[in-house]
Amino acid sequence: MTEIGRGIRPLSHAIILAHPDARSFNAAIAERYATTVRALGHDVVIRDLYRLHFDPILKAGERPTAEDYMLNGDVAAELDQLQGIDIVVLVYPLWFGLPPAMMKGYIDRVFGAGFSYHAVRDRTTHPWLTGKTLLSFTTSGTSRSWLEEQGAWLSLKTIFDDYLKHAFSLAAAEHVHFGSIVDGLKARFAEEHLFSVEQTARKLCATLSHRAAVS
Repeated sequence: MTEIGRGIRPLSHAIILAHPDARSFNAAIAERYATTVRALGHDVVIRDLYRLHFDPILKAGERPTAEDYMLNGDVAAELDQLQGIDIVVLVYPLWFGLPPAMMKGYIDRVFGAGFSYHAVRDRTTHPWLTGKTLLSFTTSGTSRSWLEEQGAWLSLKTIFDDYLKHAFSLAAAEHVHFGSIVDGLKARFAEEHLFSVEQTARKLCATLSHRAAVS
């Protein structure tokens, strides 16, 4: 039984996963989220960047201000995968308090394709991200309280979540973090976290579906 009502278009979710280990807890997060929203009748595409061998290095000609600007084929293919999405879900670990280079490179090359700093500064609406919802799931080997004590959590929220929201005209940016994710994590704690992922997915879908129904 799905939660899609008559006449309401199912939401479309794009999960961007950046973890080198295919058996990581991050991969489990992506899978639980995808399973949950599919059960609700929504559409999902998963972009597992390491398994796709995505190249995160921005090329000189890909800079939006470059005289010889050109959209490379791998970026064009990613943009095709992301057509018509409603929710962007980023799943990644924190390494030294920051997202992996793979995730940053994806944002530089795909989210930023043809979208210059002039557009960001002038508050130009993004061609396909405007009005979308950004949801991030992150993990770290240490606790969130430790990240907060070091100033890393506030920095991440400011320079990544909040900046992306404003730069790309996103409607909302929510961030769920799981701390103390280490080798040997007990199954009970892992399942508690994954249940939280499921509940977050259900809540977000219910909220956005209700908005679509009344709009």
